[in-house]
Amino acid sequence: MKEDIKILVATHKEYQMPDEDMYFPLHVGREGKKDLGYQGDNTNDNISLKNSTYCELTGLYWAWKNINSKYIGLSHYRRYFSNEGGLTANINHTKQGEKLDNILSEKNARDLLKHYNIILPKKRNYYIETVWSHYKNAHHIKDLEETKRIISEKHPSYINSFERVMKRRKLHLYNMFIMKKEDFDKYCEWLFDILFELEKKVDISGYDAYQKRIFGFIGERLFNVWLEENQLKYKELNVFNVEKVNQVKKVVNFVSRKISGKNR
Repeated sequence: MKEDIKILVATHKEYQMPDEDMYFPLHVGREGKKDLGYQGDNTNDNISLKNSTYCELTGLYWAWKNINSKYIGLSHYRRYFSNEGGLTANINHTKQGEKLDNILSEKNARDLLKHYNIILPKKRNYYIETVWSHYKNAHHIKDLEETKRIISEKHPSYINSFERVMKRRKLHLYNMFIMKKEDFDKYCEWLFDILFELEKKVDISGYDAYQKRIFGFIGERLFNVWLEENQLKYKELNVFNVEKVNQVKKVVNFVSRKISGKNR
């Protein structure tokens, strides 16, 4: 597959997709599932069967091994970059078409990529939490500790970047980006080397379905570590969700986990 720019739209269900050619719907976790009419992440070299634990990263792996474009990006069926100066995060409209009209256009993407190495979502600010303490309160901290050990052993030049990212209160989330294919290849080689090793080290048999998404969660943090180490010139854009997000429920769930300490 040879194209100038492809932004994967990771999805697990049928959904209205953007019309512009640069957006490429990809059925993640396709193996063993109903055909949705989109390209699946289960052809050729793939890890589609790992989707329940790797989330959208199974699509990332598939793109790494199967797409040859000048630029590669990742978004989600309900979450996109907005045009510069456009919507802020999680603004919703009543009509689906209106929502999709606000996503990053191919023209604007090309213009930005003339000046920047990578396009990223604006960082989330945890305010009272560091990246490390937030993970401790939301997930199983032993998994992040093991990740640190693996980086120390396999990629020791990254350990200082890891430490700096973990002490901060802001983070690029969603595993979203647009970057040059050569940078994308380097990132994936580094990322999956760490995650595949982590998979060998951790026992997640007792995790619920949410916590079993461990490698997707860890991948978000590792992306920030890779960015910190490689210092690419970047442009941040707003991200918006085309579906309503229950922010109250998210906060309640996080506070509940923090109080109970059940993931520690």
